[in-house]
Parts: sequence; structure tokens; C-alpha cells
Amino acid sequence: MKRYVVLISSSLFLLLACQSKPTETAASDDQFRISDSMMKMIDIDSASVSNIDEVLTLTGEIAFNENSVRKIFPRSSGQVLKADLSLGEYVRKGQVLAVLKSADVAGNFADLSGANADLTIAKRQLDNTEDLFKNGIASDKDLTEARQNYEKAVSAKARIQASISINGGSGTNADGTYTLVSPIDGFLVEKKVNTGSYVRADMSDNLFTVSDLHDVWVMANVFETDIPKIQVGYKVQVSTLAYPGKIYNGVIEKVGEMLDPNNKVMKIRVSLRNEDMKLRPEMFAKVTVINQRSQKATSIPTKALVSQNGKNYVVIYRSATDVQIAEVDVMNTIGDKTYIRSGVNPGDKLVTRNELLLFQQLLGK
Repeated sequence: MKRYVVLISSSLFLLLACQSKPTETAASDDQFRISDSMMKMIDIDSASVSNIDEVLTLTGEIAFNENSVRKIFPRSSGQVLKADLSLGEYVRKGQVLAVLKSADVAGNFADLSGANADLTIAKRQLDNTEDLFKNGIASDKDLTEARQNYEKAVSAKARIQASISINGGSGTNADGTYTLVSPIDGFLVEKKVNTGSYVRADMSDNLFTVSDLHDVWVMANVFETDIPKIQVGYKVQVSTLAYPGKIYNGVIEKVGEMLDPNNKVMKIRVSLRNEDMKLRPEMFAKVTVINQRSQKATSIPTKALVSQNGKNYVVIYRSATDVQIAEVDVMNTIGDKTYIRSGVNPGDKLVTRNELLLFQQLLGK
């Protein structure tokens, strides 16, 4: 219900009451007329028929878009030799995030050196056995055994090379160091190690998280009583405490299947385009869900309403000499639109600026 505290200057009253000019004189003492000067001070809009919008306000928080986030895990245990980047820094694809030194990696290279030596010996023995076999000195059994030994040496080397590749491939060195690099362009949004930290073999947690943050998710809470009011595809408006005047528009793209057993809420997910890069994970968000129902009703501009003694009125304009007050039965108000049950008809013209001044003048007519 709107409340107005009105300070009306004498000059505004004179604009309405002035009857000195013949062109602004009413035909009779009982007829109300808007002066030409006052006509320049009012705005007029029309009532219309539109679908009823239903609004539901939810709480939630900004989260990573898991489709555009990469978590970087250690490939083996070891000590962090370098991790100089700061949280929030922008990184490029392939940029080094950390350098680690691992005994496991060093052991792999030592094993590779031994495997290369074994392979060389096995190849030499196979070549010698093949020559002896051609000269009738070696048997089929000797040749088969030499080939098997060579194949085992090849397999052993391949297995060690695969292990090195898993642990970093070209990013590993014989001294046991290996690097972790960013797989995408984005912001470093999580960093869990620093220079000198130790990474254990039993650690299952990621060391870094990189996200481009151009797309983020909003995870909102829906109470059980409001579940019927939520569907995939509904439009939403999102605002944050950090930027209360900024509205982000999105749609509901996923509705949870289960309620959280602790707080009895269901989660919905909204995807937002973070073009100005102001949205950050963990920010508190207010989510306004707009449900456009199939039911229609007469709607008027909210600014046309005049509240008086617990009732709502509008000023209907038909001409400068045909202006009337009409009481309206308000159904619901959503932003700049108000739905009414009765009082005006679609197409009626309503005063939307200085309507209170005209209302007071019409009451005192």
C-alpha cells in the first residue's frame, strides 16, 4: 500500500483553479477542467490486458560453473619448489602454476635408464642368436627365447614411459621435478599449496582450481511449499549485496530431485553470463523467479495508483474536461505493473504523473 506525504505549492493549485483566461474556463461552475499549463505537467498511460506474472523471491549464492572449471591435482607425491601465483590472478593456458620435486618421478627416470640398458642387451642377444640360427648353430628354442627376452624389455620400457607420461610427460625431468600447468585461460580461484609445502601420495584433494568466470551458476534454495511454483525455463532476476542496483537476467536450467535432509530445501540452478566479471563464487544472491501464468487480467502502471484511507484509486483521463476518480480492486503488484480485478477497463487512459494533485483537486471539486 503506497503512502504519500504531499506538499502542494500554491502555484500548482493556481494552475488548476485559474479561470481568468477564456480558453481555460469551464462551461459551468461544476465542471472540472485541466488547464493547458497543467496538461504539460502530467503523463498518461493506458490500462491493458496481460498475463499475470507470479513472483517468488529466493536466497542463494554464486557458484562455479562446473562446465568451465578445471581442477588441477598432483601427479605424484613430493615437495612444492615453486608456487608463486596469487589467488585471483588471471592465467593463460599452459602457464606454470607450480613446480614439484618427486622421488617417484626421479625413480621413474632411473627405471627408464635401466630399461634402456636391458633393451640394448636384449637386442644384441637377439641379433646374435638370429645369426647363429642362420648358420645352424642356434636352435629354434634359443631364437624363441631371445625374441621373448627382447619383447619383455620393450614392454618394460613402454610401461615406464607411460608412467612418466602420466606424471607429466614433457613437463617432467630426470632430476625428479615436474610442473603443473593451467589447462585453460581463466582466473586462479583456488590455491591450496605454497612454496615449501609437501604433497603426500594419499592426498585426494586438488591443489588449484582455474575458472574462466565468464559463466557462473547461481544455486538457490526452494522451500517445500514453493516447489510447485518452480519449473525449468522460468525467467529469473539475480541481484547481490555487493551490487544491489545491478540485475542479472537468467533462466532456471536445472531443478533438484531431492530435498536437503538438514534444512528441507530443494536446490535449483541458474546459469548467468558474467560479462562484467563482477560476480564471484560464494557471493550471496537474491533470486527473483518470474512465473508468467496463462491467466490474464487487467494491468495498470503501478505509478498510477493513489492510496487513500486504505483504498486504491486511479485518475481516469478522457479529455481535459472529462477526468474522473475510480476506485480499483488490486489483485497483485509486481514492480512497475499492478493487476486489478475491477475499477478500470482495458484501454482506459490513466494519469501517471502528478496524479495525486489531480486526485486532490477532484475530491475538492
